[in-house]
This record gives sequence, structure tokens and C-alpha cells, in this order.
Amino acid sequence: MSWSKIIKVTTAISLLFPLVGCTGGEKEVEEAGDAKELFGCNVINIYNAGEYIDESVVPNFEKMYNAKVNYDTFESNEMMYTKLLGGNSYDVLVPSDYMIEQLMQEGLLQKLDQSAMTNKGMLDPFVIEMQKVFDPELEYAMPYFWGNVGLVYNKENVSEDDLKTQGWDILKNEKYKGRIYFYDSQRDGFMIAFKALGYSMNTDNTEEIQAAYQWLREMNETMEPAYVTDEVIDEMVNGSKDIAVMYSGDATYVMSENEDLGWYAPEQGTNLWIDAMVIPKNATCPGLANAFINYAISEDVQVKNTEFVAYTPVLTKVIEDMGGEDGDFSEISSFIPRTEYEKDEVFHYNPELKRQLSDLWNKVKIN
Repeated sequence: MSWSKIIKVTTAISLLFPLVGCTGGEKEVEEAGDAKELFGCNVINIYNAGEYIDESVVPNFEKMYNAKVNYDTFESNEMMYTKLLGGNSYDVLVPSDYMIEQLMQEGLLQKLDQSAMTNKGMLDPFVIEMQKVFDPELEYAMPYFWGNVGLVYNKENVSEDDLKTQGWDILKNEKYKGRIYFYDSQRDGFMIAFKALGYSMNTDNTEEIQAAYQWLREMNETMEPAYVTDEVIDEMVNGSKDIAVMYSGDATYVMSENEDLGWYAPEQGTNLWIDAMVIPKNATCPGLANAFINYAISEDVQVKNTEFVAYTPVLTKVIEDMGGEDGDFSEISSFIPRTEYEKDEVFHYNPELKRQLSDLWNKVKIN
């Protein structure tokens, strides 16, 4: 969510809305039935992260069901949560793992209609296991994209030996002072410090939290990092600095644009994240919402979205086809994140830890 990470092409989302009602795509869209007749309603409101969907997906779905989709975007999980609590009604949300866990605990979600999820059998087994961390029975969420966090680096200027021997601690190596982009996220920032120190990123141990805070303060004071969000994508494509903390999907994009860039996920461990589709309790057309969620994990849509966003899809076949020998991302190491690595973790929702990290993160960046 891992969410403000998504924006790559700043004008693309504005192109989505004029396309609503058009067929999009390259072939005739097969009609699935009239939404009004099937579900008693034909309008759904979708709230997703910016630049997280191919431009043809929504128009094609509208044509399939003779329906209307109101599509809006958010910049962070927290922004989405605030809107939901404020009374806004949505039929499909696409939050990150820890936020879904929070929404479940607060009773803000309804269960998916499993009978409508005809494409569920194609999900990658590892993705399913990741989701079980926050949705043990796979009742409330359907995976959308997944990935991890690592370091994008300029292969001409950064020593691979430094990366392998230091891992996250390369961010404190004064050889690279002033040449680092650090993602401006309290969760990811503290994750890096926790992992560098050998702790779980879900720790709530006060001493470990303070040690991580000191690690980040020292990094900030000695390394002159530039704190960024989505602008890091264009900056790394342009070679503005030599090391950047990035999400694997963004890494895949920048590496496809600049062959001088490489990817490294430190052996100390990292954050494995998953973004998934859910239906809020106050959804006005859940039947059509379930149909959209199933459609979004169809092979054709997964391919289109992956080509557009460059994040890792959730269907085994699409992962293998696009990351395999003849795939679009076959030579980009970040496209398929490592799996079954014991030091990698999924974030859990912990309101007290979140509060502490928020307070400390603001102090980290004070020079």
C-alpha cells in the first residue's frame, strides 16, 4: 500500500474517465448480462490507488454488464479510511494488507460472495498464503497486486559488494552521502531500521522501537537523504541519485526505462505486501461489486493491468508468462519478489505501534 507508490504516468488517470462507456481493448467485449436484471442495480463506486488500473478495464466491464462505474482514486490507505469513516459509500476498495486487517477488526467489511469468484482457482499459492496472514479464511478480500520493498541502485556507481555485505546499512555508508532517496513512509522507514537491527517489523517492544528510531536519526543526520514519494520514479529513471528505497513494482518500471539500474532486496529481510479488493458494509450494489472483483482477477485483466502498472500479478499463469523467458519483464529481477524467505514479513495492524511510529517519524526528519 503501499499506496502512494503507484503513480507513474501522471496524465493517465485523467484519460480513464473520458473512456467510460467505450469498449476499450482490442477486441469486442463479451457481454455477461444486464446488471439491473442480475443484481437489481447497475452502478458501483470503486475507490482505488492512482494509476493502478489499465485504461480499458473499467469501460470493458461497463459494456459487459450494461453498467456504470464511478471510479475515484486515493493517495494512501489512511486517506481511503478517512473517506470511508466520513460516510462515503463505496462498493469496491483496494487497500493494503494492514488496512484490510483494521477494516475487518472494526466490522466495516462484508464477506465476498465466494460463488461469484470463479477465477479464484487461478490465484498463485504463495499469494494465498500471504493473504491468510490478515484474512485467514480468505473470506473478505481478493488479491490484486503484491510485491516487496528493496533498493534500486545505479550499477555504475554503487558497489554490489557493499549491497551484499551491508544490506539496509548501506543507507548509512557515508560513501553514498547525499546520493540517497528515502521513501517518506513511517511504516517502510521503521521497517528498514527494524530489519537492519535484526528485529521483526511488527515488534511492539519499546527498546527495539527506540533503537530503530536512533538508527533512523543517525541515518538522517549523517547521510542527507532526500525524502520522496512518487517523484522517486522519474528521478531514478533520470539517474538523479544512486540509491533509492522503492517498491518492487516501481523498481520494475524504472529498470525497464534505465538499463543502468539494478535491484537488491537485503538479506536482513523486508516487507512483503499485498493489496486486495474488498467490499465495505455500506456498499449499495454488492452483487455487481462481486462481479467486478472476479473480473479483475481474470487472466485478460491481470495481463492488461500488469502491462500498465508493472507490479506483480496474482495469477500463477500471468506471473510465469510475463516473468518467464519470453515475458515482458523476463530480465527484470524485481518483477517476481522472492518467496519463502523467513525474514520477510507482512505488516500487521497494530494501532499502538502505528501511533508511536507516527510520532517518532516526524522527529526522525528534523535536522
